[in-house]
Amino acid sequence: MAQNPWTSGGGRGCILVPVDGAEILDDLAARGLVRDTTDIEALRTRLAVGPITVYCGFDPTSDSLHIGHLVPLLLLRRFQDAGHRPIALAGGATGMVGDPSGRSDERNLLDEATLSDNAEAVAVQLRAFLRFDDDGGPDGTSAVLVDNREWTVGVGVLDFLRDVGKHVTVGAMLGKESIRSRLAGDQGISFTEFSYMLLQANDFFELLDRYGCEMQVGGSDQWGNITAGIDLIRRRSGVSAHGLTVPLVTRADGAKFGKTAEGAVWLDSARTLPYELHQYFLNVDDRDVERFLLQLTLLPVDEVAAVMVGHAAAPEARSAQHRLADEVCTLVHGADETARARLAAQGLFDSDPPTAEVLEALRGIVPESQVTAADLAGDESLIGVLVSSGLCGSRGDARRTITGGGVSVNGVRQPGDATVLPADSVVGGRFVLLQKGRRGRHLLVVD
Repeated sequence: MAQNPWTSGGGRGCILVPVDGAEILDDLAARGLVRDTTDIEALRTRLAVGPITVYCGFDPTSDSLHIGHLVPLLLLRRFQDAGHRPIALAGGATGMVGDPSGRSDERNLLDEATLSDNAEAVAVQLRAFLRFDDDGGPDGTSAVLVDNREWTVGVGVLDFLRDVGKHVTVGAMLGKESIRSRLAGDQGISFTEFSYMLLQANDFFELLDRYGCEMQVGGSDQWGNITAGIDLIRRRSGVSAHGLTVPLVTRADGAKFGKTAEGAVWLDSARTLPYELHQYFLNVDDRDVERFLLQLTLLPVDEVAAVMVGHAAAPEARSAQHRLADEVCTLVHGADETARARLAAQGLFDSDPPTAEVLEALRGIVPESQVTAADLAGDESLIGVLVSSGLCGSRGDARRTITGGGVSVNGVRQPGDATVLPADSVVGGRFVLLQKGRRGRHLLVVD
């Protein structure tokens, strides 16, 4: 029976990183993770009193979060590790409207069935980063996972306007950057997206009422929505609430963080392979690696400093990038997938002959096909598998490529007159790795 993502849990890699409740603000500042806050001293005083309940929302506009969500998601984790209680909100209701923050155009509206599927998929990912009741951990810090449809579905528009809309002025909404920027653009903003701020503000109010949540966190593009919730709570309840945003992650080379030539880097392994995620972070710029270690991993600040000292001593070894890739991949996919990603990289880039373990790690990363022992025999077995694998379009193409020195078997370049697979080509009795040129690879798996 499949797990219910709303009631049972994971918490991958949930090793407690001790940070005193009030000192978390110093830790966040040291990581460059404080962009906007309400009264910082009032927040520090509140955190010194005892644990606080803090929430962050994630709208299910897709069936997976992407690596741009890691900073706010790990922010919840950092608060939990410091002894506070996190609430992760999957916005099934707000996702139906679409957040205008940080966008120049209107979002395409999703139907309810798609949103429900997306919310369940996102919920599974959220659970992998936090500790819930069945994960153990200190009392009072177990995470809560909610969907804002719980308090939104069934509420009539007139009731919502009376209970929420009357407490928020149009002038205050027009003063928010997310609204101003859209009004100044060519596309403008629909009433639907204009009302998003009210829905998110009401989420904060409801979470205070239901769970005693006193603080909301998010990316810097959420500051207007967060302060709208704080104002609503003050007007409706007379209670002080707190807000904090983290900077949006950028890259020093000007490219958008989390984007590749193939598109976004997703947390779902079906959309972005763990190997691809690992490679993305292996290839980050030296100018970014320290900041990413601080903001996208749970390594203590002093340990990051030590990693950078080692990196500076031999930057060509890219030790900091290797540590970053290992830490992020383990957080997202677990230690086994990180080990597999490293093995796969050995098979693709190392000059040493691959082992069966390395070639096994390549499965799902490079194209593969099933073959029999008979397919690997004969006077022109090499030519035959190059054609059957699709690496070469014809037997003539295969001969020309071999003659030009463009074919390797298990990392060993074949002589120009070769037509037969080497006698020892089947590694571990199961695999043969063919390579054409620098990038064309195909794994033969022997039945």
